[in-house]
Amino acid sequence: MSGTATREAYGEALVEAGRKNPNVVVLDADLSASTKTALFAREFPERFFNMGIAEANMISVAAGLAAAGKIPFASTFAVFALGRVYDQVRLSVAYPKLGVKIAASHAGITVGEDGASHQALEDLALARVLPNLTVIVPADAAETRSAVEAAVAHPGPVYLRLGRIAVPDIYPAGHTYRIGRVDIIKEGRDVALVGCGVMVDACLQAAVTLAAEGIMALVVNASTIKPLDTETLLTVAARTGAVVTAEEHSIIGGLGGAVAELLSGELPVPVVRVGVDDRFGQSGKPAELLEAYGLTARAVVAAAKKAMALKRR
Repeated sequence: MSGTATREAYGEALVEAGRKNPNVVVLDADLSASTKTALFAREFPERFFNMGIAEANMISVAAGLAAAGKIPFASTFAVFALGRVYDQVRLSVAYPKLGVKIAASHAGITVGEDGASHQALEDLALARVLPNLTVIVPADAAETRSAVEAAVAHPGPVYLRLGRIAVPDIYPAGHTYRIGRVDIIKEGRDVALVGCGVMVDACLQAAVTLAAEGIMALVVNASTIKPLDTETLLTVAARTGAVVTAEEHSIIGGLGGAVAELLSGELPVPVVRVGVDDRFGQSGKPAELLEAYGLTARAVVAAAKKAMALKRR
């Protein structure tokens, strides 16, 4: 894929945030070259803390810094950011509503050759269930930069999910991201394609294919998983009568789960989920894994047709 990895944009945005706000500090679990926090470390060495391979301690220290008035960004791979330190995130960050920003890079199967042990496919489910925790999955570099600014300004805890591979640019430079709002990036009337992260581009590609067949798909970038923009999602569901969700995550508990929970209670319409179907990842090249796990524009097209067929029953 052409474009910029969201982890790259995160590293650059941290430097800008550090220049604007002296209270921004960064912690990393010995992965700064990969999470791109090394950029911040070079410019602000006195505000950067390499905590070593001790993620639980990193989260606890970040909580202490937040309680002391700092704005800490705690960075590591997504598979460690919640799975390894869930108790610390739950009791030291989410419960007291401390403003720790957990930046989790290398999420999903596009980690690639590192395989199942390093491919977080459950992290959104873990994050969503925690009270007080805002959950953000930017779609591209521009949105990532704006999401970092929003996280700095947000008083509470944030989980920011980032990717390893380059992703296509969807937004122009200077795009403004708003916590708690989804973004309708293409209008349509027949089916709504609701994606997050790398799958937003797949939804846009699917919409082009569907349009060639006379199907007008509405495309939504749901980059805030929590709090969910219930008003907009209910509006697009009412307008189209059928919804597809698409995410680089298990179909259980992530974006698909959040949308299905909302619509089943408020506006029952067909919802077809595109994601990893309740299994672990495996080693392979990112493009091959996306194909093998059905995270493609072609899969979104098939899901859209299935949702529309259910609508007509």
